[in-house]
Amino acid sequence: MIHKAGFVNIIGNPNVGKSTLMNALVGEKLSIITSKAQTTRHRILGIVNHDEYQIVFSDTPGIIKPAYELQSSMMDFVKSALDDADILIYMVEVGEKELKNEAFFNKIIHSEIPVILLLNKIDTSSQEVVEEKVNYWKEKVPNAFVYVISALERFNVDSLFEKIVELLPEAPAYYPKDQLTDKPERFFVNEKIREKILIHYKKEIPYSVEVETEEFVEEENIVRIRSVIMVERETQKGIIIGHKGSAIKRVGAEARKDLEKFFEKKVFIELYVKVNKNWRSDKNQLKRFGYNQN
Repeated sequence: MIHKAGFVNIIGNPNVGKSTLMNALVGEKLSIITSKAQTTRHRILGIVNHDEYQIVFSDTPGIIKPAYELQSSMMDFVKSALDDADILIYMVEVGEKELKNEAFFNKIIHSEIPVILLLNKIDTSSQEVVEEKVNYWKEKVPNAFVYVISALERFNVDSLFEKIVELLPEAPAYYPKDQLTDKPERFFVNEKIREKILIHYKKEIPYSVEVETEEFVEEENIVRIRSVIMVERETQKGIIIGHKGSAIKRVGAEARKDLEKFFEKKVFIELYVKVNKNWRSDKNQLKRFGYNQN
């Protein structure tokens, strides 16, 4: 029997729906989703297994011009996704006209591997505008298979999946067939807490935060977690905690509910806040948090 396998890497500008798409394709909520740009900081793999194929989907940070070391590390994840893809998904939304990095765009249009261009969020536009945009992108990226989709509504996602299977190269599986992702449990705990911070806090706060799980103990009926929310300044610590601890309690309660669904058992979670000055610009700290790949 012929077996297919490959890395299908999703890239695009911030907030075009990359994480929503990957979660829809994998069938699990692996990537956190909020309305804020730069929600995804890491490259996250989601693995779909079948007797005849294995698809390793890869969600990546939105393409930006880096302003500090953390953002440079985020763009390194995108570069690696361009380099090791067997199929490249370039995702745009209605209204977009360019990728924010010309070098990345040149790599896409001169790619020797299959490129699928997805025009997402078509449910927010008219048929006329969508047709106009399809023609625009076919001209702009002539080497791509162009699909119109709504990742949120799952419109055309099944057709896209079939095309991906068709384009996969022949290869043995890269990961064990019962594996869903390359990330450990603690990573998803950190991300779920960070998602709640992105949702509930404004301005610079969510971007100044990193979460580290110091304790993760899985017992038969309960998972016990202790996590630290790191901020860059003392004033941010007070904002995260809130009046009489109300804000951090809300983050903990909402994260616990989602984690109980994820782990399918009860979760006990303790949250603390620490000041870790300028961690976003500190290469050693970034390496510790899993950003620097070098």
